Amino acid sequence: MRSGLIILIIVIVTSTAFRSDNGIADPSNYLNDIKVELKKKWPKNRTVKLAFHGHSVPAGYYKTPVVKPFGAYPLMLLKELKELYPYAVINIINTSIGGENAVSGAERFDRDVLIHKPDVLFIDYSLNDRGVGLEKSKEAWTSMIRKALDDNIKVILFTPSPDTRKDILVPNCELEQHANQVKRLAEKYEVGLVDSYTLFKNKVLAGDSLSAYMSSVVHPNKKGHQLIVEEIMKYFK
Repeated sequence: MRSGLIILIIVIVTSTAFRSDNGIADPSNYLNDIKVELKKKWPKNRTVKLAFHGHSVPAGYYKTPVVKPFGAYPLMLLKELKELYPYAVINIINTSIGGENAVSGAERFDRDVLIHKPDVLFIDYSLNDRGVGLEKSKEAWTSMIRKALDDNIKVILFTPSPDTRKDILVPNCELEQHANQVKRLAEKYEVGLVDSYTLFKNKVLAGDSLSAYMSSVVHPNKKGHQLIVEEIMKYFK
């Protein structure tokens, strides 16, 4: 009886070690296995693959049609990761397409994302998902999350970055509804979350101008992307 109790305790601890109280993965330990790989030196190391699947923001669009991938969070993240993990070989796989929504992203998910067998998948579609609505958006995100988890891929979801044509402080606006849906998906599937929407909202609440972080009405500038990078880095430190 005593040994059975010990086993039960071990199972409970193991099942909760990588998530916070609300079900969302804990940034401090969700990518522990990946961090181990990033620390390895040649010849024991391997290529760690990070895939970014989304719309124009992770693709690097500033003021359309100008694209600045080195000023967007996927490659800005790579720079910071290399400073933290000097021995790591990291492959950034950016499958993002400007103007795309999650429904289209889910349709090409197998051939464009899963084929690369990434270690970590980042999904960022909510800004454009307003065009397809919450229900279709949820179906598409759910499909991609489940497929990734079935392939043992770590998943980190993004809430939307701002649209300066909309007041980010208006409660339950369309973008906030999509942000909340993404949070619920992260809770349900116990995956990671980068809450971009709250990051920018907090800047406005602190008295900053949203325009200081934007290159156009819907695309962050380098300063805006840096906010997102700092949040992603919590998973790698």
